[in-house]
Amino acid sequence: MTTATQPPLDFLVIGHVTRDIPGADPTATEYILGGTVSFAAVTAAKLGRHPTVLTRAGQDVDLTPLRAVGGLCVLPSDRTTTFANIYTPDGRVQYCYTPAPVILASDVPENLRNPKVVLLGPLVQEINPDMIHIFPKDTVVAAVPQGWMRKWDADGRVHPTPWTTAQAFLPHLDALILSIEDVDGDMSLIEEYCTHVPLLVMTQYREGSTVYQRQADGSVRVTQVPPRPAQEVDPTGAGDTFATAFLLRLQETGDPQDAARYANVTASFGVEGPGVSAIPSHQAVLDYMARHPWPTEGTD
Repeated sequence: MTTATQPPLDFLVIGHVTRDIPGADPTATEYILGGTVSFAAVTAAKLGRHPTVLTRAGQDVDLTPLRAVGGLCVLPSDRTTTFANIYTPDGRVQYCYTPAPVILASDVPENLRNPKVVLLGPLVQEINPDMIHIFPKDTVVAAVPQGWMRKWDADGRVHPTPWTTAQAFLPHLDALILSIEDVDGDMSLIEEYCTHVPLLVMTQYREGSTVYQRQADGSVRVTQVPPRPAQEVDPTGAGDTFATAFLLRLQETGDPQDAARYANVTASFGVEGPGVSAIPSHQAVLDYMARHPWPTEGTD
């Protein structure tokens, strides 16, 4: 294991980094650094926070960009998870090659077990339910579940699959953040998840996001949060940018509706440039929100 100098333990994100390659040729050597942890770390840093990444990767990937934005703990592997993301008029076609091994709870060093916020960002089923139990009660624990909801065939083509470990995770999460694509538009899954987790946020691409907040009487408050119109250049990582912005703002304010609005604005700026180049600063997001106030009262 190699560990860089750790900043204050503000925001911890766990999951595989990826080599994102052009096309569907698994032998391609050209790649872009990807994965939830990569987008989350850069987003957190640009928003003025101190990210720390716990990941597993091989020697075939350059992690310098992650070392530049925060703390980095790399678990050894003989390979790095590789993805190909191909955008078509009918949506994204994805391939997964050389998935790295799982990250166990026992792999998390003691000095990384007390963050303000932790985001579980699996890509290839690499995080097991034992991970959820190692953090203290005052840590905000959240997850983006897409990596538990995908499988791949012998050719690497990625397909959706049911989240079989959902009930082992959900009761122990403070928040679950997913996209309408993750559930393939099946709102019955959202209803089911809301019976187990106190706060769920669903992103809806150009339609903004919806906050589902369970109340003391068991009912669920549903709030539609409007988007910021964007000139889209590159949508890759927008969900991870949203999740990070939402959690950091939630930890600051305790207001899920305000956090969702903040995250909508952050993610919309982020898609207006390639990669992570357009992710805004915290002040830029606040300035936009001040110029375009959104009244939360009466929006349920």
